[in-house]
Amino acid sequence: MIIGVPKEIKAQENRVGAVPAMVLDLVAAGHTVLVQETAGLGAGVTDEAYRKVGATMVATASEVYGKAEMIVKVKEPLPAEYPLIKKGQLLFTYFHFAAARELTDAMLKSGANCFAYETLIHKGSLPLLTPMSDVAGRMSVQVGAVCLEKHYGGRGILLGGVPGVEPATVVILGGGVVGTNAAKMAAGLGADVRLLDIDLDRLRYLSDVMPANVTLLHSSSIAIREQIVHADLVIGAVLVQGARAPRLIRREDLKSMKEGSVIVDVAVDQGGCIETCKPTTHADPTYVVAGVRHDCVATRPGAVPRTSTFGLTNATGPWARKIAGMGAAKAAADPVLGTAANVLAGQVTHQGVAEAFNLPYRAPSSVL
Repeated sequence: MIIGVPKEIKAQENRVGAVPAMVLDLVAAGHTVLVQETAGLGAGVTDEAYRKVGATMVATASEVYGKAEMIVKVKEPLPAEYPLIKKGQLLFTYFHFAAARELTDAMLKSGANCFAYETLIHKGSLPLLTPMSDVAGRMSVQVGAVCLEKHYGGRGILLGGVPGVEPATVVILGGGVVGTNAAKMAAGLGADVRLLDIDLDRLRYLSDVMPANVTLLHSSSIAIREQIVHADLVIGAVLVQGARAPRLIRREDLKSMKEGSVIVDVAVDQGGCIETCKPTTHADPTYVVAGVRHDCVATRPGAVPRTSTFGLTNATGPWARKIAGMGAAKAAADPVLGTAANVLAGQVTHQGVAEAFNLPYRAPSSVL
């Protein structure tokens, strides 16, 4: 199969869909890999590094899309890329369709076969979402701590406090991979951490692994409203696999929060779990609503592209090789790869996406 790796064009997105080790593996499996020139530079990977492992470098995205049967990316295609996508072409990347109607309609119209990293389920987990959730969870605390500094408009709070002065209160909504990483980071810095989740079994597990300065609470609308009153930093970390994130904090709830407090909504890719969330970029990451600073950067791991790219491709590489070897039809029927099939040949093939937009749903195995 001819596999294309285009340069990412989303604002401040410096990751790349494949690294030399992944390319070497694909070439060894008999595939041809086309990489757009300079695609890897943001992550510290040179064109020469790709050439050495057998990649063919091409000058433009048009050449990549025009020649490739399968496209491997990091982020969802943008409108400038829609016309380049061909009927029957296989796309393997993050899509987050349930939060993007325009993208969903464009991919349906294209006739492409879209397999999404974020919905692939293996052994009960989301292995292609996990590495970026690790990064985003850790960065949410790092970013939130900076936003709390006075010259960034925050309350002037040091996350861990100092002897004789109380630490910041960090409220985390969701105890999955993002929330767990955020809690570990915030707790390690000495903050007073409150983590809320609806899954009692998950809370029991976390009680065994979290340090003493993490308080675990069962989540409800009342519990959330009670906790954000005390929060200096709120981190939205809720995921509903393949579906739009639930709105857990309403606009009116912000009135009860402290002036200069901060919200970091990591769920922004799936629509955000804060009503006042709107996607931002690294160039202009924050805005203020009701005295609360919001950071809703949709490409947060892109700020550390070297770490993020290698962490992502460690996970995606073996699945890219498998899907390339099988082709779209066999992959759609595969019990694991079929969970990543979101849009196939003009049909919605993921239940969460269909429900988000009230569109007809077809089982992946029935389409191709």
